Order: sequence, then structure tokens, then C-alpha cells
Amino acid sequence: MARIVILGAGVMGSAMAVPSAAKLHDIDLIGTHLDDAIIRSVQGNSVHPKLNIKLPSRVKASFWTDLPAVDISDADLIILGVSSAGVQWAIDRLAETLKRPVPVLMITKGLSPHLKGIDTLPHLVSRHLRERLRFDVPVLAVGGPCIAGELAAERDTMVVITGHDDVLLHRVIGLLDAPFYHARASSDVTGVEICAAFKNFFALGVGWAAGHFEQADPVSNNAKMFNLASGLFTQSVRELQLLSVALGGTSKSAEGLPGVGDLYVTSLAGRNSRMGRLLGLGHSYADAKVHHMLGDTVEGAELALAVGPTLEAMWADGRLNPQAMPLARAIVDAICHGAIMKIDWAKFML
Repeated sequence: MARIVILGAGVMGSAMAVPSAAKLHDIDLIGTHLDDAIIRSVQGNSVHPKLNIKLPSRVKASFWTDLPAVDISDADLIILGVSSAGVQWAIDRLAETLKRPVPVLMITKGLSPHLKGIDTLPHLVSRHLRERLRFDVPVLAVGGPCIAGELAAERDTMVVITGHDDVLLHRVIGLLDAPFYHARASSDVTGVEICAAFKNFFALGVGWAAGHFEQADPVSNNAKMFNLASGLFTQSVRELQLLSVALGGTSKSAEGLPGVGDLYVTSLAGRNSRMGRLLGLGHSYADAKVHHMLGDTVEGAELALAVGPTLEAMWADGRLNPQAMPLARAIVDAICHGAIMKIDWAKFML
């Protein structure tokens, strides 16, 4: 039995309480400043209102203002389940309350781009905590196909947990390896994180096929466009490989659960696929956002806006081959520059 603290009571953070409880751990679920309604519900009747399930009885829910009394330094593992926008908030809270190097497992997805390159969130969090706390906090991450509602319902789920310390990595996997949560180890932190973030970006491209099909002229045999979607999917994986290697990871993650696996499940449905469909229908990103998805956070589009200038700088100076990434270029042109998204088939898979 161990003690696990989950910081962030959104759907994925809270879903992680389910395999933790299956391993008979004690769990402290601490909401952010945006999670008060969720915490009140869990405290009242154990029901998580967004997951629509009762969380296990081993879960103790607390407001973020109660964080000092929770004593997270006594935990065996801290799971960071905030949104990418909440990472700095989480760093501040950890820096205020952590007294020893408790391992941190990030389920937050995102990247920190700059003109010289792109940093992963585990590296960012580790660096900031070292500067603030004056000791090293080991930061690991989860990648791969994991829909929160399925995990919360104890549906079988396969993921990759990545970290630099092999002994610690397998210890963390042992803490979470419930009968329905099948975690595998990877030392490719950068590759896993690149795939975890960019799968949303490339899901825009895969989703484009649905919109393109809807606006195409009908044919007598009612043929679909699965061939098109498959080609876009395959090109996405190829470009994930190129990105991973260029940024310091390996191509292996793109070929496995963090890349192919996560892109598959993300492309099936969700906001990124919906936006991709709208782009395929011929909408500009601005028109699609304002008239069809106002108020929705489209992670792939947000990432494109954040990393677009960095990708363009890397294409310009040769760190990335622009001719080998026609899909990424089309997505950046559509999201960052307002172009109507077109597919340059002649350059695919070169």
C-alpha cells in the first residue's frame, strides 16, 4: 500500500484514481482553483460530475486551499493532472509545499516552444522545481491512448510511462499496474512527449478527410474516403517520427502507443477531429472557430499557434526538412496564417 496525491481533479487526473485505488493505495485528490464544483461533488457523494461515476472510497477530495494540510511530501507519488495552461500554477504549488523529492508523474500534455527549439513539459517542470527547491524532483510522464471515461470505467487501457531513471520508472509502474491498466516502460521522454502533444495537431489533418468527403461530388456507388484518411494518418506518423528525432527523441515512440496508438484514438472523435472536418469543408480556421466551435478548446489548433513560429524557423534553417513535412506545413498555414487547407499529395511520403 502506498499514498498517492493527484493534483488536478479534471477527468484524466480523477480517472487515475481508479487504478491507484485498485492497487489499494490511499489517494488524495486535490482540485485546482477551477475544480471547486468537482471537489464539492466528490466530497458529498463521491460522484465525479464530468466522468459520471462514483470515485473509489479510498479517494479523499480536498480543495487546493487545503494543500498545505495535505502534506504532499509524505506521498509516494504525485500525479500532475492539471491542464497545460495550469502547469505554472502547479509548479508554484509544488514549490510552496514540497519538502523532499517525491516523484512526479505528469499526465498533462503540451510543449514549451521557443525559436531555438521545443521543450517538453517534464523537462520544464523538473528545471523549474530544481531552481525553486534547490533539490532534484524526478519527473516522469504518461503517453499513449487513454480516454479518461474508459479508464474510470476500468476498461482495459495500454499506456507508456517514460522517465530517465529505470529503477524509479519500474517502481512507478508497479504502483499503478492494475489488472485493467497496462503500463509499459520507455526511456524516450522527449519522443513520448512530442507524440503526446502533436497527436492532437495531426488529428486536424486526419479529420480533414471527413470534411473533404462531405463537400465532394457524390458518386454512383457511394464510395467513402477511407483511403484518403488512411493516407493522412500514415503521413502523420511519418512526420511524428521526423519531429521526434529532430527534437532529441527516437522514432520508436511514434511507431508505438504514444504515436500510432494515441493518434488513432484521437482521430476517431473529439474536438481536433471536428475542427479538421471543418477545415476539410473549406472553412478558414477563424471562421470555423467563431461560427462552429466558439468556446471550445481545440488542443491541436492551440499547439499549432504556439509551435508554428518555431516549426517555421526550423524549416527555414534546415533543422527540419520542409519538403518531408507537407501535412504539418498545411496545418500551420491553415491555423497560423488563415489559409484554406489544401493537401499537397505529390510530396507525401517522400
